[in-house]
Amino acid sequence: MSRQIDWYFDFISPFAYLQFVHLERLPADVEVRLVPVLFAGLLGHWEHKGPAEIPAKRVQTYRYCQWLAHRLGVPYRTPPAHPFNPLAALRLAIALGPSRPIVAAIFDYVWGGGGDVDDRAAFAAFARSLGVDDLDRRIAAPAVKDTLRRNTADAIARGVYGVPTAAIDGELFWGFDTTDLLLDYLADPGVLATPEMQRLAALPSAATRRH
Repeated sequence: MSRQIDWYFDFISPFAYLQFVHLERLPADVEVRLVPVLFAGLLGHWEHKGPAEIPAKRVQTYRYCQWLAHRLGVPYRTPPAHPFNPLAALRLAIALGPSRPIVAAIFDYVWGGGGDVDDRAAFAAFARSLGVDDLDRRIAAPAVKDTLRRNTADAIARGVYGVPTAAIDGELFWGFDTTDLLLDYLADPGVLATPEMQRLAALPSAATRRH
């Protein structure tokens, strides 16, 4: 019997791109449902900043992703400006149906080749390569916009706070660096059921930071 993972992502995230490339490592019986969400919507709900909104973290994140992609042998080039507005890319994926080939093509445009989503002429030309000659109309469709809003709201309701996040069995695996933990869990869910893992799940806070 197959198992399903809901994989929440936004094209704005280099870590989502790097993990997407490695989804092929998942067991053959695992079906992945690709769910585009608006990362900014998650940040707004949970009231925290993204890596690119903290100057020192921004530089380190870009450098780390460049180094990591090179080490992994993944084609990689940061877009000409970041953060960028990912709405057109997210809505295009939804309009075409977020299948692996479509999502892969958009990720390759953004992070594999450093394409500019904010350059509407360039992105429209890319969309035409996917058979979309009326980009503005397709991504402005109410159903497309509603789906993205609903995806983001559903993700928040499940506790998703960042991208990429893989959700299965009520568990959330956030970030590229949890890929191996996810693989271990799929091989043996008991990895999160040990006494120490259970203690960590219920660990109390000894101090609360003042806002």
